[in-house]
Parts: sequence; structure tokens; C-alpha cells
Amino acid sequence: MKKRIMVLPHEHGGWAMVSVPFFVGMSAGGLSWIHIPLFLAWLLFYLASYPLLQSIKKRSNRAHLIRWGTGYGILGLACAAFPLVQKPELFYFAPVMFILLSVNMWHVKHRKEREIINDLCAILLFSVGAAAAYLAGSGQWDYTLVAVTGFSFLQFAGSAFFVKTIFRERGSVRWSVIARLYHAVLLFIPWLTGYPWMIFAYLYSSTRAILLAGKSMRAWKAGIIEIIGSILFLIVSVIIL
Repeated sequence: MKKRIMVLPHEHGGWAMVSVPFFVGMSAGGLSWIHIPLFLAWLLFYLASYPLLQSIKKRSNRAHLIRWGTGYGILGLACAAFPLVQKPELFYFAPVMFILLSVNMWHVKHRKEREIINDLCAILLFSVGAAAAYLAGSGQWDYTLVAVTGFSFLQFAGSAFFVKTIFRERGSVRWSVIARLYHAVLLFIPWLTGYPWMIFAYLYSSTRAILLAGKSMRAWKAGIIEIIGSILFLIVSVIIL
């Protein structure tokens, strides 16, 4: 890596996870101008996390990675300052985020970042964005806050299970069964949580997993499938939540 190159996350799924839950929470909580600096801060913190996590496991260009991560982080704090002053209750999410990020750091340090528990912790961290966006708009700690967070987590956890079956665990009967079983159970969760119409948010993803889990697939095709799933989830969530 050349030192002059801008450092950006390579995982395409990360861009969906950093934005879709936030937009779901923002829509459910009610749009507010405060969402603009809050989303910029959220995005910049995501950008900061990538080079800083990379610097843990890479010796080459470590200073370059830390410099970019620090720069993104400082800009993120600047964007977050006003939302935090206006909504100081947003600070309550900081301990949860720190714990989840610490789990990610441990896995990166021990070169176990591909383990499913690390993926799920990262997804839960992204899903906190839904809760923060909802709180910023509504000002309420209520069941809907839990719903936007939980539904976002369930959507992208499903993606993690599915993607694992078509790449790193392709050919594994166990992982294919887990992915299909997860998505079958997923269709019942909206009914159990009092949001029966949210089943439509998961129909596409569940069908995709049941039919394609474990199949050989090019990365670009998998990416398109996941993008469509994220967009459909966002649209249905905005309509229902």
C-alpha cells in the first residue's frame, strides 16, 4: 500500500450495514435536522474503525493507517459534538459500542476476525446506529427502539450466515443447514414480536438463503443479491416501523 493512498473500507457489505439500520431508525423516530451531523459522525467513525483495526494486525504502513484512522475519528467527534450536546442521552450507547468494538479488536489481534461471533458483534454494533437514530428523532426509550435495532440485527446476521455458506464454508453441510434454519425461524419472529407485517422484510432474504445457501457463486453476484436484500429490507421497514 502506498502511503499517499486514501484508506477506505474494502468490505462492500459494511456500507450497507452502516447506513441501512441508521435510516431505518431515523424513519421510525421521525426525521430531524440533527440526523445530518449524527449520520456524518456515524459514517466517519466507521471509516476510522477500518484503518485502526487494520493497524492492529499489519506492521507495514501502520503509521499511515493510524494517521487516517485518527483523522477520520477527529472529524467524527467534531460532527458528533452538536448532536451529543442536543441529545446527551446518546452517550448511553458509548459503553455498548466500546464493548462490541473491543470484541472486534480482540479477534483482529488474534487473527480470528472471520469467526461468526466477531461478525455478529460487528453487526450488533452497526445496529446500534438504528437505536441512536431513533432516539435522536423521537427522544424515546421504548419498544420501537428495540424493534428497529433488533430487526436490523436479524437482517444482517442472516447475511453473515448466508455469505459464509457460499464462500469460506462452502461445501459445509452444517453451515448450510444453520443458514437455512436461521432464515426459516426468522419468518416467525415478526409475528412473535408484534410486527407481523415485517415478515415481508425477510421474505427475499429467506428465499435467497433457502435456495442458494452452499451454492458456488461469484463475489459480484453475491454482492448484487445482498444489495437487493438490503434495499428491500429498508423499504419495508420504512413503511411498517
